[in-house]
Amino acid sequence: QVQLVESGGGLVQPGGSLRLSCVASGFRLDNYAINWFRQAPGKEREWVSCVSISDGRTYYADSVKGRFTISRDNAKNTVYLQLNSLKPEDTAVYSCAAGRPAAGRSCPRQHDYWGQGTQVTVSS
Repeated sequence: QVQLVESGGGLVQPGGSLRLSCVASGFRLDNYAINWFRQAPGKEREWVSCVSISDGRTYYADSVKGRFTISRDNAKNTVYLQLNSLKPEDTAVYSCAAGRPAAGRSCPRQHDYWGQGTQVTVSS
């Protein structure tokens, strides 16, 4: 079965950390660039971070820069998103998506695969 599955979400206090995983099955993740998105209740989906295909370049939204880290382990067919110094406004469903970017770009705008999402709740 071809799918992306996220895990690692949960309830954490402000200032805490979580590591989200995005595991691919049925296809090789190293053939794709990966975006992480998040969507909070009543808000539009927000792009969070991207890791490119070949050179592993990483990109972040300003709202998470310096606190979140994206990485990929191609041997495990997995992409991670490390969330540090979490704030209540980081509360959202986090989803990963795999796609092949257009020529000259590192991050895809269209995606072949989406995960179902994992809930992150930051609250005291």
